[in-house]
Amino acid sequence: MKTYFQRMGRSLQLPVAVLPAAALLEGIGHWLPQNWGLAQFLQVGGTAILSQLALLFAVGLSIGMAKTKDGASAMAGVVAYIVPTFVLAPKQVALLKGIKVGAIDPAFNAIAGNVFIGIVAGLIAAALFDRFHETKLPMALSFFSGKRLVPILATLTMLLVSVVLLFVWPVLYNALIAFGKFIVNLGWIGAGLFGFFNRLLIPTGLHQALNQVFEFNIAGINDIGNFWANKGTKGVTGMYLAGYFPVMMFGLPAGALAIYRNALPEHKKTTAGLMLAGAFASFFTGVTEPLEFSFMFVAWPLYVIHAIFTGLSMAFAAFMHWTAGFTFSAGLVDYILSFHMPIANKPYMLLVQGLVMAVIYYFGFDFAIKKFNLMTPGREPVDTNASAPVEEVATSDTDDKYMVMAKKVYAGIGGHDNISVIDNCTTRLRLQLKDTGKINKSQIMNAGVAGVNVLDKVNIHIVVGTEVQFVADALKKLFAENAAVTSSDAKEETTVKSEPASDVKSGETDTFYSVANGHLEDIEKVSDPTFAQKMLGDGYAVIPSDGKIVSPVDGTIETIFPTKHALGIKTANGLEVLVHMGIDTVQLKGEPFDLKVTDGQEIKHGDQLAQVDLEKITNAGKKTDMMVIVTNMPSVAYMKYNVLDKDVQLDTEVVRVTTK
Repeated sequence: MKTYFQRMGRSLQLPVAVLPAAALLEGIGHWLPQNWGLAQFLQVGGTAILSQLALLFAVGLSIGMAKTKDGASAMAGVVAYIVPTFVLAPKQVALLKGIKVGAIDPAFNAIAGNVFIGIVAGLIAAALFDRFHETKLPMALSFFSGKRLVPILATLTMLLVSVVLLFVWPVLYNALIAFGKFIVNLGWIGAGLFGFFNRLLIPTGLHQALNQVFEFNIAGINDIGNFWANKGTKGVTGMYLAGYFPVMMFGLPAGALAIYRNALPEHKKTTAGLMLAGAFASFFTGVTEPLEFSFMFVAWPLYVIHAIFTGLSMAFAAFMHWTAGFTFSAGLVDYILSFHMPIANKPYMLLVQGLVMAVIYYFGFDFAIKKFNLMTPGREPVDTNASAPVEEVATSDTDDKYMVMAKKVYAGIGGHDNISVIDNCTTRLRLQLKDTGKINKSQIMNAGVAGVNVLDKVNIHIVVGTEVQFVADALKKLFAENAAVTSSDAKEETTVKSEPASDVKSGETDTFYSVANGHLEDIEKVSDPTFAQKMLGDGYAVIPSDGKIVSPVDGTIETIFPTKHALGIKTANGLEVLVHMGIDTVQLKGEPFDLKVTDGQEIKHGDQLAQVDLEKITNAGKKTDMMVIVTNMPSVAYMKYNVLDKDVQLDTEVVRVTTK
């Protein structure tokens, strides 16, 4: 269940990423003089995105939650969203019930554009795609087999869901409306409760229903409309808006800093990028989803704390009668726009409150993360205590270095009884365990691996390097034999047999060229942390503009991986070079790659290695970054880059690497 919600949170990042653009269009449009045509044009552009947020959620979830990323799943998501929003529209509901449109429950006016409906549609579409996209129908119906079948099933399924919603939706929606009207009478306490429940309901999308009561005209409050029309009582109008500014502009960014500070050292760079982008969006536009969804599901107690802090901010601002308003969200853009409104009351005091909220959020988040060991971005399960007994597998003189490494890994992950699946890609062991909490990370690292990434309760990646296949084979052999694991309090390390002397020529320089036409990319910007954190070695990447992939250096083809997505080159000076085509493309089983070289072939830079179908990679939801990595970095004295972060051609010289 936890993994499911983590996938859901990641999938929601796709539609959420569109919101800052909408906020910027709205903010600038409202800042410009309203009699300018450009102002209205920009506002309409922003509204066009915001008005379709539910549809964006349906598409994002239908793609992100499907095991295979495919346009057919997105089509099913669109269909799954369209059906209930049309079938349950007031006109259709009136027809179904045989009554006049004016007599239907007002709840059905809120079906179209409701994020909750979009989320349900996306999840159902993804589940249908995973289950039926390879279904084969009888010959007479074969046209509708496979992927074409999924949107049809989505239509039928959502018709059934619509029948359920026909009876359930009014009860659910009206309960929220009644609850909202009740807390309106509680004054500043009600404002605090509104802020608290608004945040809690965001994962379901039903916060939109609650917002209708306070921010629009369903219950006659119309806080947004009245504020911008300059109507109502100064210090009261805007009380359901103002308390968000200290949270979104100051509190959440400070919370993001706490999450970054608590990330493990090896993950700080990745976490910094995620938190910085989310904090900027929250402060500038008031778009909080990138931050909130990053910890909403993986560290839900922290999200409850965030909801409590939001409630406190809303209550305090309402109690002090400090007011400001927004048209989209409580970011800097809307704050500046609302500052000059006559009905705004002491809006500058919200900045003072914001500084206080920043302190509360930072120390509150920091305390909770440490106290409850919350798995916020950049954190992993705590290593087994170093004083605990070490698990071992007996070694013998016939073991080569791969078997020795495999035995250490095998023992470190808990042996046969804790292993479900052993798999590998180009550089990593991809393991499914019964419980990753049982691993001994320090013991695994002692095997000589480059890194350990615990993904969740059952999945773990162990970075071995380009020789991972041999370690994986040895690990599978140990599993098949149900090799015994014994406990020992001894701290002596197993002696690994000496490796052959290095054949690297000292003081020599190899020149590396671009591997493709396209845009040269800093390896640290690659979206795969194994490469970005240089666990395998240093190098560079190219985002290709066409499918011709060439050798970046003179040398000999030493390794060609079975899935064709990667190969190893060894230079005459002894440098070992990995050319990795795409990210996570091992899952494509070689389909996009037409290799032009063979094992043992001598090549020059510029010789074609492969012709790659880039469209097939992107259609599978993978990235096309072509990585060039020097894997025996201990033999490198220094690397001198000639170009970085620019467009390059096949003959562009990128870097010179000199051996020790």
